[in-house]
Order: sequence, then structure tokens, then C-alpha cells
Amino acid sequence: MQGSGRGLAGHGHPAMLASRLVPGTLWEITATDIAGHAVPLERYRDQVLLVVNVASRCGFTPQYRGLEALYRRHRDAGFVILGFPCNQFGHQEPGTESEIAAFCSTTYDVTFPMFARIDVNGPAAHPLYRFLKSRRKGLLGTGTIKWNFTKFLVDRAGHVVERFGPGATPESIDPAIERLLAGRM
Repeated sequence: MQGSGRGLAGHGHPAMLASRLVPGTLWEITATDIAGHAVPLERYRDQVLLVVNVASRCGFTPQYRGLEALYRRHRDAGFVILGFPCNQFGHQEPGTESEIAAFCSTTYDVTFPMFARIDVNGPAAHPLYRFLKSRRKGLLGTGTIKWNFTKFLVDRAGHVVERFGPGATPESIDPAIERLLAGRM
């Protein structure tokens, strides 16, 4: 039926296939920060990254405190945390970007870079998360993110070196961050 738009939604349409491709490197990806500005991830080249999907109404939300402590402890050594709000798990991040930013700032004094809310799973998954999941599978080899506060540790060259589940506290991954910052991982 012409005019139904079915051709664009079809699985074989080139535009749909291109949107599902996994970027070749982390540095090819651009994300929108929480203020609405495009941020090429190239900006973080030569830094150790911890990429985390976050939520404001989750049992793991208090991890913001530990994440901020990690960031403040290691940022001068070339470490940065990138926080990506996600509402895909129990609708625990329903706010607007300005509400999320206000919550993070006033409740946890978050100063590490925060980004606009994204999907981490499914057909609308952000290219960053398609990249991360393709490089480090989860428990039992699954490619999906299972919950909020899944963490990906990335070396200075943009290689995903480790994936941590939501239960891994920021304090428990500090030794891995220190090894990467020292060039020992």
C-alpha cells in the first residue's frame, strides 16, 4: 500500500540497516550532552573512561556518590566518567534532561559529564551502547544491558577493557581504574 511508510520501516531498507551498524571506533561516535550540545567522543581520546547508564529512581542510584568520588580522585590523572541516563529499566529515569541534571547536582553534587537520556537496548539503542556491547558481552555472553548502572571501562586508546554489572560498586572497580591510569592493564 503506497503512502503507508512500510518501506521505511522494513528490515531491509538501507536507512534502517545503517542505523543499526556498530561504529568501528569509539572516537567516531557523537553523543548529546545533558544541555543539548553535540559532543564528539573524540574529545575524550587519551583518557580512561567509565561509561555508565544511570537512573535517578533506582536502588543503585546512591552509586552516584561513589562515582563522583572516583571522578574527583582520578580526573587530574586523565580519568572521566560519562553518565548516560536511561529509562528502559522499570521507568526509573522518567524526568527531562533539566530535571535529571538538577537531581544529580543537588542530590549527589555530580560534576562528571552527563548526557541526554538514551536507549541502551533495542532498535533505538544509541551507537555508543551498540559499540560497547559489541566489545564486551555481559554475564553468560549476553549482549544486552540488564539494568541501570552497568559500567564499561575504556582505556586511553578507546578499547573496552572491562564490563561491570550494576552491583559492582564504584569502590570495587577503583583498582582496575588505577591499573589503567598507570598503564598496567
